[in-house]
Amino acid sequence: MKDDAKNQDKTSSSNLDLQAILNKADQQTDFPKVPLDEFVPPTYAEWKEACIALLKGAPFDKKMYTKTYEGITFEPMYTRVMTEDILPKKSFPGMDDFMRGARVNGYIKSPWGIAQACDETIPQENNELLKHEVDRGSTIYNIKLDRATLQNKDAQYAAKVGEGGCSVSTLEDMHQLLNGLDLDKYNLYIYTGASALPILSMVVAALRASGHPVKNVRGIIGADPIGELISNGKNYASLEALYDEMYECAIWAKKNAPKLRTIMVRSDAFSRGGANDVQEIAYTVSMAVSYLRALLERGMTIDEAATQISFTFSMGANFFMQIAKLRAVRPIWARIVKAFGGNAESQKMYIHARPALFFKTVYDPYVNMLRNTTEIFSGVVGGVDSYENAPFDEPIRKGDEFSRRIARNVQIILQEEFGLLQPIDPAGGSWAVESLTKEIKEKIWAEFQLIEAKGGLMAALREEYPQKQIDEILQARFKNAEFRKDRIVGNNMYPNTTEKLIDKRAEDVDALKKQRMNDIGDYLSDIDEIFKQECLETFRTSSKEKFVDNAIEAVKAGNSLAELRKVLCQQEGAVSASEGIAPILPHRWSERYEALRNITENYKKNTGKNVRIFLANMGPIPQHKARAEFSTSFLQVGDFDVMPNDGFKSIDEAVAAAKESNADAVVICSTDKTYPEIVPELAPKLKQVLPAATVFLAGAAPKDLEGTYREAGVDDFISVRANCYKILQSLQKKKGMID
Repeated sequence: MKDDAKNQDKTSSSNLDLQAILNKADQQTDFPKVPLDEFVPPTYAEWKEACIALLKGAPFDKKMYTKTYEGITFEPMYTRVMTEDILPKKSFPGMDDFMRGARVNGYIKSPWGIAQACDETIPQENNELLKHEVDRGSTIYNIKLDRATLQNKDAQYAAKVGEGGCSVSTLEDMHQLLNGLDLDKYNLYIYTGASALPILSMVVAALRASGHPVKNVRGIIGADPIGELISNGKNYASLEALYDEMYECAIWAKKNAPKLRTIMVRSDAFSRGGANDVQEIAYTVSMAVSYLRALLERGMTIDEAATQISFTFSMGANFFMQIAKLRAVRPIWARIVKAFGGNAESQKMYIHARPALFFKTVYDPYVNMLRNTTEIFSGVVGGVDSYENAPFDEPIRKGDEFSRRIARNVQIILQEEFGLLQPIDPAGGSWAVESLTKEIKEKIWAEFQLIEAKGGLMAALREEYPQKQIDEILQARFKNAEFRKDRIVGNNMYPNTTEKLIDKRAEDVDALKKQRMNDIGDYLSDIDEIFKQECLETFRTSSKEKFVDNAIEAVKAGNSLAELRKVLCQQEGAVSASEGIAPILPHRWSERYEALRNITENYKKNTGKNVRIFLANMGPIPQHKARAEFSTSFLQVGDFDVMPNDGFKSIDEAVAAAKESNADAVVICSTDKTYPEIVPELAPKLKQVLPAATVFLAGAAPKDLEGTYREAGVDDFISVRANCYKILQSLQKKKGMID
């Protein structure tokens, strides 16, 4: 007890001493002057001169500037001079054009929403997952529906149940899905496909049955008909009919659920096709403008229409570009809404974001954790309102407890441990980000205007302009990946040859479908069929004022998702006017290398054989090591067997070892200085003992020697300038792995 008292006295004394020091510091007014004359600020020209010296003859412009897919060139260094005229002197978050954010206090009072997607097939299981996510730190109930539900097909008639999300067909399914969710406290997000009306009706019917006031529901139950058209090539109804449904949902929500948005404009239809950031933002904004016009034509005001729209953007691999594009899109949207006559509040953009699936890989999938982390970081710095961080195994399967926990915890760590809730605009004043924001904003606006000049996004899609533009970027991405200019860790660079693919967690589709059929059958067996049909007929003949309300009543009477859709498609012109366009197909930047490696693995599994590659390492280890290691990494991208060694003292020794290896290919590894002496003798001898083998030379040959080396028997060269993908593919063809 005495010791405790002494310790308390010491602590109290220390606190008093510290307080006295602080008080004294506050009262001090005269401070010693620290001369800085000895430090002379270097100029940009001096810095550039120092760089040129370090580059040792390499061209400064080629080495120090970075070109992007957006047509923007990153400067080697950004300075104050570059940004002096960009920002107004008094520009703050929540003001002007909202470039610095839509909220004055940023995330300090209201952090960005953590919206982890829940995609279990069975509604009851997904309900448990939703509660689990919120219990562990999510702040939004984010329900992901399966493909059949998005297409408004009932589970018993769907080709595949649970593909990509939760299966919902009846009111009972929705009861189970929403049971016990605290919707007074947490927002609700549901992407509904081409139309929100059937799912919105089910949600409202379920909430009213449980006694929950619909007016308190916050969040998004949103549709994106053009986005679905772009992804699938065709919708189940015409755009005009879907616009009618969009309008009815928006008007109903304004009156009955004013905190709910019913339109979710998603950019993933473009980003998954390989679009650059200018294309992604410009085409997505153009899509939103199409919705604005449709709603205005049907009688909504601009302020009503704009506040029904939310945006979902994909965050890609270029960190600073992602920050810049989010900062750029807010003033662009504000400018558009203002041009329509919208007030300051309706000019604010609601931005949800998630990682771009395009940049995720199947091989070495744990690297996706790092990719996801940089993407959410850039999204938060750019000012998102909510974020869904995907599990690292998203390209392979639905997430499990581990992958979901990691994804969720990244967001929590950034909020609670990294302190990203402040400052309010962390990118503000960054010379690099401010410059990039200006450049990308100008390019987005120019591309948006080009689309508008064509008559809007739908007119542009009909002439396949966006499709062709995005495909050009996609092919450029693939080409850069082939040459390994774009490094995909674990795929075209640094492959893990001992890796075993993670379990796909395959779901028993037949069992799930049987369970869903039984659940739906049990529910329908208690339904009054006559009353059900009467309510459906009332819905079919509804006036516009009662359209959504009668849809809700039809759901309450037992009508399913597909039955509502059938009535909607019977409306005049709904199906007959539906049109098809050339879709933008989804891709991933690593897909070609994954397919390449898959071919090798399947061949090994089926035959027990592989492409065998012998390294003809010439001379001592220091002489060949660098080129041997580079060649090994290059060839292991295809999962080939590479046979290393510590080098050969003579050409004959190397030839004998190569013959014994019976390899499919040989790589000569040494230095540029020794090649003129080694290659003319070694290459023909290798061809003589291994006539079917491909002979490579490690390194790019000088132009004056390339012909000599090829005449000697060298078939190709392995270097940083080589097309890795095509070289590996040629070896597979020669082995008989592919035709």
